[in-house]
Amino acid sequence: MVVGLGPGADALQTPQAAAALAAATDLLGYSTYLDRVPVRGGQTRHASDNREEIARARHALALAASGRDVAMVSSGDPGVFAMASAVFEAIEHGEAAWCGLDVQVIPGISAMFAAAARIGAPLGHDFCAISLSDNLKPWETVLRRLRAAAEAGFVIALYNPASRARPWQLAAALEALRGVVPGETPVIFATAISRADERIDIAPLATADAGRADMRTLVMIGTAATRAITRPDGGVWLYTPRGEAA
Repeated sequence: MVVGLGPGADALQTPQAAAALAAATDLLGYSTYLDRVPVRGGQTRHASDNREEIARARHALALAASGRDVAMVSSGDPGVFAMASAVFEAIEHGEAAWCGLDVQVIPGISAMFAAAARIGAPLGHDFCAISLSDNLKPWETVLRRLRAAAEAGFVIALYNPASRARPWQLAAALEALRGVVPGETPVIFATAISRADERIDIAPLATADAGRADMRTLVMIGTAATRAITRPDGGVWLYTPRGEAA
């Protein structure tokens, strides 16, 4: 079972995911995500580093082939820049017997949906998700996709916006977008959504500070059509209209 833990809060984890975690004999995942799963007697936990996805997937499949009930955990949804793809990649290039395993992907609430719900409905029209990490694709590919999405009028959800090894990429991405979309386009920095230290900031693209983001941050860039509604308490709702003017 490849299980999506959701964005953080227990209330945003699905009952199906909770049941899968409780039924497993073995839990595998990045150590930070495994720490979010309650410890239960009789279960074995196999933590690994963040960049060991294929090795982790192969380990999980080998355990399952030996008769264990395995839960591979991912933050958010396991199919969005997470472990589900790695598991199927390992199956395709791995042991022939692995194709016969009962593999279930248990969906979870992805960060972009949790963040959008907090601020209104910025994903109300066409949108896309792009990872800024260049660990598995060239940076020029990232920039080409960003520009194409912006030119096509998509709201863009940016995953993996920054890390200690990649402190410069979000600034470069925002600068590239400034040449395509208006400077007043809203940029949402949603950090630690649904957790105790949740924080959401909104800034116009022209002055958006990339230093606001870390690896816990989901960044969303609206479009020229994205609207802001000022609330009586000074807060703001953002939404992108479902249609376009003729």
